[in-house]
Amino acid sequence: MRSESEVPFEDQPFTIPVADRLKRLPPYMFGKINKLKYEKRVAGVDVIDLGMGNPTEGPHPLITEKLAEAIKDPKNHRYSVSNGIGNLRKEVAARYRKKYDVQLDPNSEIIACLGSKEGFSHLCLALMGPGDTAIVPSPSFPIHVYAVVLAAGNVISLDCRNPQQFLERIAYTCEHLFPTPKLVIVNYPHNPSTTCVEQDFYVGLVALAKKYGFMVISDFAYADICFDGYKAPSFLSTPGAKDVGVEFTTMSKGYSMAGWRVGFCAGNHEMVRALATIKGYYDYGIFQAAQIAAIVALRHCDAAVDEVSAEYQVRRDALCEGLQRLGWEIDPPKASMFVWAKIPEPWCEMGSINFSMKLIEEAGVAVSPGGGFGAEGEGYLRLAIVENVQRLRQAVRQIARCLKQGPDEAE
Repeated sequence: MRSESEVPFEDQPFTIPVADRLKRLPPYMFGKINKLKYEKRVAGVDVIDLGMGNPTEGPHPLITEKLAEAIKDPKNHRYSVSNGIGNLRKEVAARYRKKYDVQLDPNSEIIACLGSKEGFSHLCLALMGPGDTAIVPSPSFPIHVYAVVLAAGNVISLDCRNPQQFLERIAYTCEHLFPTPKLVIVNYPHNPSTTCVEQDFYVGLVALAKKYGFMVISDFAYADICFDGYKAPSFLSTPGAKDVGVEFTTMSKGYSMAGWRVGFCAGNHEMVRALATIKGYYDYGIFQAAQIAAIVALRHCDAAVDEVSAEYQVRRDALCEGLQRLGWEIDPPKASMFVWAKIPEPWCEMGSINFSMKLIEEAGVAVSPGGGFGAEGEGYLRLAIVENVQRLRQAVRQIARCLKQGPDEAE
């Protein structure tokens, strides 16, 4: 048998030396769920997918018609600009002015992103470094944690489901940690728990930011999906907010343009400039035809957004009422495209991942396990109301049969 030194170099095993930052990322918590969902579909099973906030309806015809028109112009197939074309940024400023009474300079206080997730991640890269700490809401939408981790920062997760206690915990952390946190991330309406706040929450947050010297990033992805007359307040509506932070919005939800990857960062001009610097190295901006269609959406489709929100409210009611008839503890959300449900007894002891696997395997319904959003999410499920009412009611019936509850209880 030859020694390793005698084996030709081209036949010797080679290990890819990945960066240490990748080693800081845990195994993907939803991997088992997604694998089983894929296997079921390949086998011909009709899985009702409530696992991801991925709109099933397309955008308003005005938007797609404008896209089709813009695609025909050869100029729109060239590289665009990484911060977004000027008229698009002006429409974002106009929408903030009309909806939230916020004045923004489209040239220095707004930047377009390849979806808010990309912008958020690159802003963390622009702001954070080794030794820096960010306070992150928990349960956590994964990118809120791992964008900080990938930027070599440290994460402190604080339960955000009681907003007043969240503020108190932020203050306590700032008082007892040295150096104080550099960044606080907030996300209301919250994904996954659907917790909402009123404007006074942001008044308190801005006061803390100025007292302790931290920056704020508000993830406002679900601003357009509100129910029962509730209006989600903008962080930027608070006096002094632009002094300390920025807000991310997206066209993925209310405009049903998830695959288009059109989002925005607005607020503090230095933070916007930092993001622009990073993006200038990483990308050439959003496909220009999509930006032109997005202008039409912002300018002419407010009524369509209201209709989308109303449809989600009908779906929310159908799912919540169905699960409540099964005996589940459900607090109907005031906003977002999710229902946050406590796993009923006696199945709670299974853990959220195993229970979610059971629902796919035996009920043909895919959901997101709360444990995938951190320790505070264990014992819960996140169900996306992205299917139509008939499919949601069918999902409840299939869950009832899976858990051996009478089918009439789900009707």
